Amino acid sequence: MTHSELCKMAVSWLKRASSRGGHGCKVAIDECRTGWDGEVPDALGFTATGNPLVDGTVLVECKVSRADFLIDRKKPHRIGGGVGNWRYFMAPEGLIRLDELPEKWGLVEVNGRGHMKVRFGVYTDSNYMLQRDRLVSMHHQSDRVREQFLVVRMFDRVSDPEKIIEIGKERNRLSFQATELANELRTIKRKMVHVEWTMRSLSEELERYREIHGVLPVVAEPMNR
Repeated sequence: MTHSELCKMAVSWLKRASSRGGHGCKVAIDECRTGWDGEVPDALGFTATGNPLVDGTVLVECKVSRADFLIDRKKPHRIGGGVGNWRYFMAPEGLIRLDELPEKWGLVEVNGRGHMKVRFGVYTDSNYMLQRDRLVSMHHQSDRVREQFLVVRMFDRVSDPEKIIEIGKERNRLSFQATELANELRTIKRKMVHVEWTMRSLSEELERYREIHGVLPVVAEPMNR
C-alpha cells in the first residue's frame, strides 16, 4: 500500500471509538503543515470530551519501509518537541517490532486485507485502570504553537468559520422542522387508518342490513333552514 493510503487509514483510525482501539477524535486530518517549516504530521487528531485526562492531540506517523522508519528518529521534532500528546506509528504488518518503538509510542499494524490492529497503545485492551495508566505514561508534551497553527490553517481551508456555524444552525433548524413534519404525517396517517376502519365497518353494516331487509336504508337528507 502507498504512504498516502496509509495516511487516509490513519485518519479513519483516529476517529474510531476508544472501545474499538481508536482514540475517538472529533477531528482528524492528514498531511497538513504545522508551520512554514518543520513538521508535517502524516495524521493528527483532536479529542474533545471535557475530560482533561483524555483530551488532547493524537499523532500518527505512517511508514511503508524500514528505511523510512529508521530515519524518523533522527528528525529534529523527534529529538525534542513535536506535535501530538499521544503518538503512534502505523505500518504494514511485521515492518516494526515492538521493542523498536521509541519511548511512549504506540503501534498500529495494517494487514494485507487492510484491517487495522493496535499492537500497543492506550486502548489496547478494555481494562479501564490500564487505560488510565497508559494515558498518563504515554503522554507527551506537545508543541502547542504548531498545533494552533495547524488548527488555524484548517479553519482557513473551510473559508469563513462563521458561515460554517450559520450553515450548521440552519441545518439544525431544518432538521427540527423535518422532525415536526414527520410527526404530523404520522398523526395524519393514524387518522386515515381510523377513517378507513370506520368506513369498512359501516360498509359491512350496510351489507348486513341489505341482506336482512333486501334494500339499503334510506338516509334522510338534512332540512334546509
